[in-house]
Amino acid sequence: MNGTHYSGEIADLLGRVRRRPTADWPWHPGEPVPGRLPVKQCWGWLFAPDGRVLTLVNPRDGVVGLPGGSLEPQDGGDPAVALAREAAEEAQALIDGPCHVGYLYDRVGATNGGRECARVRMAAALRSVGPTAPDPASGRHYRRLLVAPGLAVELLGWGASGIRQARAAIQAAVALFQVPGRASEVIEELPAGGCEFRPCVLKDLRS
Repeated sequence: MNGTHYSGEIADLLGRVRRRPTADWPWHPGEPVPGRLPVKQCWGWLFAPDGRVLTLVNPRDGVVGLPGGSLEPQDGGDPAVALAREAAEEAQALIDGPCHVGYLYDRVGATNGGRECARVRMAAALRSVGPTAPDPASGRHYRRLLVAPGLAVELLGWGASGIRQARAAIQAAVALFQVPGRASEVIEELPAGGCEFRPCVLKDLRS
């Protein structure tokens, strides 16, 4: 498919996207986090069967993000557990097979009291999303979009580091989840009532 395709409603939403400033955190693809670095946050590239990934747009301020966030005590120090919890809370998403694809070295440690830490990136298979609901932690009610990984980098505003992260995530997803290496260029909002994923098909749970 040539070109990016999306509805007028999504065009209006994307027209209000605001990108956060890019942090200068070195990217370490495929490397385990050194024992000296605490893992404070984890975000995930969540892949639909057609190779697109889930992005979340806050319609109030236009900020785009991947599902994920800070590790909480109930996560037991496991980034995969934290990602599954955050995906469920923020996107009402069920994931499978989360795998480590690398980490960012945060020398400033704004989330760690000014001490260095790691921010992990994972890839996972997206299995379903439930009816849309506010994030219980923040009250934010995200719009849930499936986009090609390259476009996700643009929307996130992650620059060259984001491209390298996306490539590492795609490589893992192709190997582990059998998604295509080149994703559909269609931008699609997930049904408000939720959906299950089959190869290249969205099944609305309301139908």
